[in-house]
Amino acid sequence: MDYIYLDHAATAPMDSRVTEAMVPVMDGVFGNPSSVHSFGRKARQQLDEARRVIAGSIHANEKEIIFTGGGTEADNLALIGTALANQYNGRHIITTEQEHHAALHTAHYLESRGFDVTYLPVDASGVVSPNAVKDALTDETILVSVMYVNNETGMIQPVKEIGEIVSGHQAYFHTDAVQAYGLLDIDVNETGIDMLSVSSHKISGPKGIGFLYAADDVKLDAIQYGGEQERKRRPGTENVAGAVGFQKAVEIMMDSKGDRNKLYAEFRDLFINELTESGVQFEVNGTAENAINSIMNISFPGTNVESMLTNLDLEGVAASSGSACTAGSVEPSHVLTAMYGENDKRTTNSIRFSFGIYNTNENVKNAAGRVAKIVERLTAKEV
Repeated sequence: MDYIYLDHAATAPMDSRVTEAMVPVMDGVFGNPSSVHSFGRKARQQLDEARRVIAGSIHANEKEIIFTGGGTEADNLALIGTALANQYNGRHIITTEQEHHAALHTAHYLESRGFDVTYLPVDASGVVSPNAVKDALTDETILVSVMYVNNETGMIQPVKEIGEIVSGHQAYFHTDAVQAYGLLDIDVNETGIDMLSVSSHKISGPKGIGFLYAADDVKLDAIQYGGEQERKRRPGTENVAGAVGFQKAVEIMMDSKGDRNKLYAEFRDLFINELTESGVQFEVNGTAENAINSIMNISFPGTNVESMLTNLDLEGVAASSGSACTAGSVEPSHVLTAMYGENDKRTTNSIRFSFGIYNTNENVKNAAGRVAKIVERLTAKEV
């Protein structure tokens, strides 16, 4: 049986060109970037070049890029770091009910530390209203955090409109761009973004590295303690090989972004058409015209997440019930609950399929056929 990977939103396989770029660094560039001798300077040169390339991908200055251990750490640093550094201006934070747990659980933590957090709702299409952000702003608001693209539904949020609203306020605007980075054009200056989180492994780079963009004027406290790396904002010896791999993934991403967007749109249409022709009941959560091409979240009436994922795995199809951080949990999706309400069956019968470099027209069509057979089998048991 051929195994088909449709879970690229959870993690993407590393591009072979990324591996090739990293090997020479792991073999021969072992110096500490903070050391002043030639070994350290060689490592520093590699790190600085990676930072320059990555900064350019979002139209930022290289000094505004903070290397982290991934998207989760970047979200934590953005939320906790700015909350601590700016609490003298107020203790109010605005976010949404459908954020990734890396941001949502961090907001819960800040609540436990005495901060006031407003969790904005989203509509049935999975989009937060810019006017809701505007109405929620107070004189005490110091941070607004709204994700760029939802990791479960693929819905693109009105980031530019929110950025314009927040730009006239004391609050900083942070966005988790983990799912947006790689497919959408991002310009932090045009969108009014003060902070932006990204993870390398989502774009076929190495795991264990990401970055937080923080504009030069953002007041940000470190949340770890140690050396003075990353301009005193993130201590610890930098992952040079990871940064070089990340750089290569970014270069590949920038060269292929348009082609991959077209390809994933083809995959999406092919998958939906195959399900439609099979005659099984399904409904796409969200609206296709406002979704990123690489992610689909589909409700299958008469099924449940647990049985669907088990059967998909047995049939050689890798998919997800949403965030990989909640894989194995049969609890309703908090994202779909925010969209449809806690008693809606879509919160427990929906599957996320996400496309990437492991997919072809043939295996996408094949996967949709397997999905249809599984749904037919499971719903027949319900009759």
